[in-house]
Amino acid sequence: MILALLGSASQLAAGENQPWNDPQNALIVDAYELNTINWDQLLQDKRIAAFISKASDGLPENFACTGDHAGDTFAHCKTMWRKYAVSRELYQTRRMLAKMNGLLWGAYHLGRPGNPIDQANHFLDYADPKPDELMVLDIDGMDTTQFMSLDNAQIFISHIKARTGRYPILYTNHNTARYIADHREDYPILSRLPLWYARYKPDVKGTFPLGNWDNYALWQFSSSDNCSEKTCPYRVPGTLTDIDVNVAPMTKVQLAKIWPQGDLLPAKPEPAPMIIAKAPSCTAPLQTLVSLMVDPIVTASAPPKPVEINELNYQDF
Repeated sequence: MILALLGSASQLAAGENQPWNDPQNALIVDAYELNTINWDQLLQDKRIAAFISKASDGLPENFACTGDHAGDTFAHCKTMWRKYAVSRELYQTRRMLAKMNGLLWGAYHLGRPGNPIDQANHFLDYADPKPDELMVLDIDGMDTTQFMSLDNAQIFISHIKARTGRYPILYTNHNTARYIADHREDYPILSRLPLWYARYKPDVKGTFPLGNWDNYALWQFSSSDNCSEKTCPYRVPGTLTDIDVNVAPMTKVQLAKIWPQGDLLPAKPEPAPMIIAKAPSCTAPLQTLVSLMVDPIVTASAPPKPVEINELNYQDF
């Protein structure tokens, strides 16, 4: 389903300059609990097709507030529990408002260090995703002291599939996406999830195809990183400059048909290995000189996997 509908649309949108300026392309807002939203104003923008909300973040918290609680005070523990309870209520309220007003709904989990199965269960318990709703795993970077490792991401994804029958899509930045694409033999599931691509540039010419990704499923083109009171790629009414805005390479009708996602993209063959030819000696027979015998020496198509992966050793050139 995803490929059939992305076909003609992606041909037009891949590499297109500022595709959010095309009124035919659907826009998607994504938010977390601290983004303030005036829903009456937001709904005036008829290009907004969907709303993706932050659900869970890392491992579930322990709000028993007994004993040491990892050095936390009893009062602060209770405060954090109230914040957590309010954020869950806000999530449910926003879902109801969005769907009542015809918006598609999705939820994302921010992957952190720690048991990926516990995180997957935490996400499903928090978001309670319905069959018509999008699920997202958010990997913000490759620093495994802050974010879920790519190996754990594969476990997270597999557990979501086992419990729901569907795969989530992947949200990540250019550096991480490129690393996954370059090492897709190591991440056969992660590299085949539809890509929610975060990059704050006016176009993505030359980026795609990228590994198994012929194009982005969603492109997050605007956030607090490149939107201010003076300039902003796109302003959503009823929101402040810290709201994230995304574009899909298709119309609202096309997006609605594939929104819940759930399938993997086709796996593409690895690039053919480079072969170095051995130079013939001057005394070699003429037939050998003409045929240029090939020495089966294969060069690596990608650098070896580093012991520690982070933004500093995998730069965006």
